[in-house]
Amino acid sequence: MSFRDALRHQAGSNRHLDSPFTARVLDLIADSIQPGTPLTDRMFNWPGDIGPRGHSVPLRLLAGLHALVLTGVCPALKAVYPPNPSRDDAMLLAAIQTGLRDHAQVLDQWLDNPPQTNEVRRAAVLIAAGHWLAARYKLPIRLYELGASAGLNLMWDRFALSLSDGQFGPPAPVITLTPSWRGDLPTGHTPTILSRRGVDLMPMDASDPTDALRLISYLWADQPERLSRTRAVIDVLDAQVDAGDAACWLERQLEHVAPDHLTLVYHTIAWQYFPPETQTQCRQAIETAAQRGPIAHFSMEADVHLDKGACLKLTLWPEGQKLTFGRADFHGRWVDWTAP
Repeated sequence: MSFRDALRHQAGSNRHLDSPFTARVLDLIADSIQPGTPLTDRMFNWPGDIGPRGHSVPLRLLAGLHALVLTGVCPALKAVYPPNPSRDDAMLLAAIQTGLRDHAQVLDQWLDNPPQTNEVRRAAVLIAAGHWLAARYKLPIRLYELGASAGLNLMWDRFALSLSDGQFGPPAPVITLTPSWRGDLPTGHTPTILSRRGVDLMPMDASDPTDALRLISYLWADQPERLSRTRAVIDVLDAQVDAGDAACWLERQLEHVAPDHLTLVYHTIAWQYFPPETQTQCRQAIETAAQRGPIAHFSMEADVHLDKGACLKLTLWPEGQKLTFGRADFHGRWVDWTAP
């Protein structure tokens, strides 16, 4: 896939995910950008897969442009970014070109970082799965998230899931999620969380202004509700995310597995980025540790049906029972829940 093709492909994805402004930005860049500067040459000559299943270079660039707006260092770009109207493509393109020219060094630094959206709306399926597991096991739960980024979705038990027939979660939630819910309704008991911890190769510390900027910049400028939800969770975040390889880290954490609690290992749109050997070692670590106590492995991940959202799967150990809980939108806008 060429760099232009990757830009256009990502534009289509953003448009499908209700971000017409960022899709427009990507399309304008795809139609106009040319090699010939250190920044553009780097993107045109990027080694390996630059698309959404690889290095996601268009999203890196898009986040860098958003950061220029959020920090106010590029007034021309800020003037045409939401919430300011920008119906004139020529004005928007001119502002983008100003950002690419005058802030090339900053944008080049943004290209170094893989996207970490840490989308909190994905927690809707974690809330539903957590209630289901609490009813099945009647045990308190220890949480371990793989590919946790800044750890926002380690806080899911403090979020509420509001549906037409009622609300799941605490009485005073940090945020309330309202996805379009299809299929079965969630069932179960309110879970008791004993501890929460995550791992990421490049974790972000949301209490650090630089990392907080990164978290917000990866969100899309024309989706203010995503920005406000993320900021609300950052304000109360108290989960620890360690830096390291997921498999080695998980092996150490699972030494605490015991029959008096349920261990819940989960990941949302992260597994595809793990090398095959890491995936294998994680599965082996879970299977081995499950001889000492119950473990649930929940995943919300892409499969071959990308146009149908992410697949929701749960494996219960030590029995190895594999269950499917339906599908969900990659950003949590809708959930098609099919609990066993």
